[in-house]
Amino acid sequence: MKMKRVMIAAPKSGSGKTVVTCALLQVLKEQGWKVASYKCGPDYIDPMFHEKIIDVPAKNLDTFFTDEEKTRELFQNSATKMDFAVFEGVMGLYDGLGGVRKEGSSYHLAEVTKTPIVLVVDAKGMGGSVIPLIAGFLNYDKKHLIRGIILNRMSKGYYETVKPLIEEELKTRLVGFLPEKEELHFESRHLGLFLPDEVNHIKERLQAASELFSKTVSIECIKEIAESAEQLEFDETVVKETATAGYGDTGHVKAASDFMEGVTVRDSRPTIAVAKDEAFCFYYVDNIHLLEEYGAKIMYFSPLRDEKLPEGCHALLIGGGYPELYAMQLSKNKKMREQVKNAVENEMPIVAECGGFMYLHSFLKDKEGLCYDMAGVIPATCFYTGKLVRFGYIELREEQKDFWLGGEGIKGHEFHYYDSTYNGADVIAVKPMTGKEYPCIIENKTQWMGFPHLYYPSNTVFARAFVDKARKYKKAMI
Repeated sequence: MKMKRVMIAAPKSGSGKTVVTCALLQVLKEQGWKVASYKCGPDYIDPMFHEKIIDVPAKNLDTFFTDEEKTRELFQNSATKMDFAVFEGVMGLYDGLGGVRKEGSSYHLAEVTKTPIVLVVDAKGMGGSVIPLIAGFLNYDKKHLIRGIILNRMSKGYYETVKPLIEEELKTRLVGFLPEKEELHFESRHLGLFLPDEVNHIKERLQAASELFSKTVSIECIKEIAESAEQLEFDETVVKETATAGYGDTGHVKAASDFMEGVTVRDSRPTIAVAKDEAFCFYYVDNIHLLEEYGAKIMYFSPLRDEKLPEGCHALLIGGGYPELYAMQLSKNKKMREQVKNAVENEMPIVAECGGFMYLHSFLKDKEGLCYDMAGVIPATCFYTGKLVRFGYIELREEQKDFWLGGEGIKGHEFHYYDSTYNGADVIAVKPMTGKEYPCIIENKTQWMGFPHLYYPSNTVFARAFVDKARKYKKAMI
């Protein structure tokens, strides 16, 4: 596989990766490239900027969630119709699992996908000290993937002074700089950046950022770097196995048609209703695609605005997001709360993660201490703690093997400031670095409800089991 690709990475968080990535995507799109974006790590929000505002396809890739071959396969399968890929790194370039392992790091993803790197360095408050900082990152780059540098928050005058010094001393290429401007800054809160719809005049700001980017950064240099990406080899047997793998396989997806032999698509496809609005918007593209691959029809609904579930749905998926910011509106929508509760009480299969888990509680108490009625599926209260309750990657294993009967565990992550008076105790979460274990998840044969966010491709059996449960529920309704 040969395609132009580049990763935008940085020495640390807050260096300007997202702005540079968005500006580059905007410029490439305006130039007519079929461009796709890939976010390294479990972040949900950055891909929303890429997809919703710039209108380019976006997804996550994470070398902790999936091994090297599977990661390459996920990239290759999604990029076949594109001619340019832009990767956005996570945290610092070499920051992986536990801050010390390579898995999950931007560098490991670049290594696995043979993607050259442009390093964005926040140079504010620095003079000549920026040189040894860059030198250290270049020295640590054993695969020689760093092919260019962008200096962020630097004046044009000083950039012209320091550029020849850096290029002469470090034998590396500076491709440009960005001055400190308001449109080059996106505000954050406790779970990351504000959502695109919450940023005033976001399209205008991104347009201004891309125009400035075009003036101070050499797009031609970045394209040359992207063009230098090596041919990406992948194991053809993996792709062949994709068409033959079945239930019980944890690595690959069997085509939906293979599960439907002898029945019509109309008769067999169950509908999974997916909550999607401002309150519930954290979904991995690959999770949704995997459900569709296994035969599910996806229909979206809004717990904020809709008064009933999609007609004829057979399962519910309520993902993460910010229900705490919309607690009053969710509470006022009593008809939807009752619809969800009745569906679950009638044993409709449900998967609820983090924000969705919070919504299923009897009550949600926000950071001001105000208490709101929620769906009432779980007789407990969610409340704000003022600090991170859980953070980072986890591996989950069923204790009773009720929901997915998968044998092997499934990978995910947690990142939440809210806690519950009952988090569940049917599944064991294991921290991969320390081996520390703790109970979580309310689980039975039709329900999976808890704070952890799951990445289905790390164990495709989970997705297959969920679709099968929806299919059985549909059959029982006939």
